[in-house]
Amino acid sequence: MKIYEIWDQESRLSVGTLLCYEKSKTFVIELADYLDEWSAPLILTAYVRRGIFTIPRDISLMWVRERIIPSGRQNIDMILRNHGLREYDELTFLEKSGGRCSQDSLCIRKLEALPEYVERRRGRTLKDCTLCAGKTLLCFFLDGTTKKVDLNTYTGSDENEKNTIRKILENEALFASGKITAGGYAVTFNDSLDLSASALYAGGVTVPLGLEDFLSFVRNNMLDTSGASDVLLCSRQNLAYLVRKGELIPVREEVKGNLYLKGDVLAVYND
Repeated sequence: MKIYEIWDQESRLSVGTLLCYEKSKTFVIELADYLDEWSAPLILTAYVRRGIFTIPRDISLMWVRERIIPSGRQNIDMILRNHGLREYDELTFLEKSGGRCSQDSLCIRKLEALPEYVERRRGRTLKDCTLCAGKTLLCFFLDGTTKKVDLNTYTGSDENEKNTIRKILENEALFASGKITAGGYAVTFNDSLDLSASALYAGGVTVPLGLEDFLSFVRNNMLDTSGASDVLLCSRQNLAYLVRKGELIPVREEVKGNLYLKGDVLAVYND
């Protein structure tokens, strides 16, 4: 993950933080707490007006794309060659431009650590999520809270999420595709329909884990050594190296292989 401050050169104000997850090509904008609809970037003012400062990944990507050469530009192949690139990459072009755009005075500046307000909000991001029977989500958050969300009664945070829930309830295969996004900011279905972690936290019911919930978690979220190697696209030797470094901790160690939480493996993949 790469971290950038979004800086307003004209007002000399730190607007927020841009999180870039390189492997999954995911962007998330965390706006500063003190912004109002007049000081927020124009494309994000509607969210600030509603008190939302963690911007969904599709809108964050839209903000990034407004500031770089579009992928559909006529001479894009020549531009890629001139920059030594084999394929179009939003982050590379964003870094080369410094995040500047002719429409505003914003730019990006590299950070080495997350600001305090981003760290604070991370407690309500997802560490893992299990798909349970009856179109129910069992959500495990970084602050240690476990929430159960019944999609049959969950209303979502806005009309967009309501439409997403309706599609999920009508399609068993779509529900079965659910997984957490990079950084745990949402549960995504078919990698295109998202339910935000903050809304799930607010709308879910805090529960102690029952046996059936635990068994569902085990069935859907455990990977053996071969499975973890497949997800990370690496050899068993490389996987053992990650374990020695403490980047991946086996849930249970066996002579023939270890067991890992799928959420932990995906976290290593997205980092």
